[in-house]
Amino acid sequence: MSIASPPRIHSLRVRNYRALHDINLEKLTPLTVLLGPNGSGKSTVFDVLAFLSECFSDGIRKAWDKRGRFRELRSRDASGPIVIEIKYREHPKTPLITYHLELDEQNNRPIVRHEYLSWSRGAAGGKPFRFLNYEQGQGEVITGEAPEAEDTRVPRPLSGPDVLAVSTLGTLAENPRVIALRNFITSWHMSYLSADAARGSPEAGAEERLSATGDNLPNVIQYLREQHPERLEHIFTVLRQRIPKIERVEAEVLADSRLLLLIKDAPFSKPVLSRFVSDGTLKLLAYLTVLHDPAPPKLIGIEEPENFLHPRLLPELAEECRQASERAQLLITTHSPFFINPLPVEDVRVLYRDRKGYTHARRVADMPRVRSLLEEGARLGELWMEGHFEVGDPLAERAD
Repeated sequence: MSIASPPRIHSLRVRNYRALHDINLEKLTPLTVLLGPNGSGKSTVFDVLAFLSECFSDGIRKAWDKRGRFRELRSRDASGPIVIEIKYREHPKTPLITYHLELDEQNNRPIVRHEYLSWSRGAAGGKPFRFLNYEQGQGEVITGEAPEAEDTRVPRPLSGPDVLAVSTLGTLAENPRVIALRNFITSWHMSYLSADAARGSPEAGAEERLSATGDNLPNVIQYLREQHPERLEHIFTVLRQRIPKIERVEAEVLADSRLLLLIKDAPFSKPVLSRFVSDGTLKLLAYLTVLHDPAPPKLIGIEEPENFLHPRLLPELAEECRQASERAQLLITTHSPFFINPLPVEDVRVLYRDRKGYTHARRVADMPRVRSLLEEGARLGELWMEGHFEVGDPLAERAD
């Protein structure tokens, strides 16, 4: 049975969000990997996507307050609103849709300065037009499955200037394109896995999706055991291939309704508690549950998957990510040459900061010398470590 292709973000443009004063990440691939020195802005790109998703799921004000409001969010020495714009396709060969959001602050409250959705329709593509257009709570939308420029625009005032039109109108059946965007963004999973969090003993109860920190890993194992045992067995098979001593993983319900994660090594008769298992084993298990999710998030973000893992496991993890990118778009940050060695050059880009402290990005595929050396048989990670990338070398920046 064929799997429907997930929505794909083709570009992400950000203005005035911390170090991302004006950056446009174009030609994003199903698996996009970000490199760069510490402090170059990789985590900030992650946070932009997490912020946008939280604005939809929790409301703008909560996501805004969590990050210190405008005083901490807006780029230093900058003025004007924060701008986040994504261009995406719902499926291959469908129109390219632009979602544009401008956030400002008024009387210590966030407001939606401008928000719109646009696309092109017709055989020749046509000129892009906005089928949703709002400013500070007032605006209009073209309803229907396939909005056309000539269709009637229906005014739909929102409850306030701090409300997202897509979040509100995306609950109404008459707006399927808006619903699709809302569902897309609220499905994103930005992973900040912590082995310590995964060692916890949460309340028993099956949960379908791993949390950002992995603190509900036992609940997800319980869910997979009950609902998708064949998928869980596949995860264990891959885990055993990576860590041969591991035999199985169990989620056991205690008398007080807490859930314990138990991991059995093949040489021993009894399993051990997860708190006595290595950080690397727990993190690899957590990554595999995300990558092999029966109903994966539409976008998965993973920060520095190499932490606590043996370097020789990283090319295999990169291959797991590549396969998962057929079912979900992946965005990954890394400092490991072993992780990027097997990847196509088109998947990798470097972030770096200019003298003003603002972040810029370069696609490694646009570096002619790197391409030439790869054609001669060099490996991507080795070229990175040898300083052949044109930007993002912390030693070269220190020398300047």
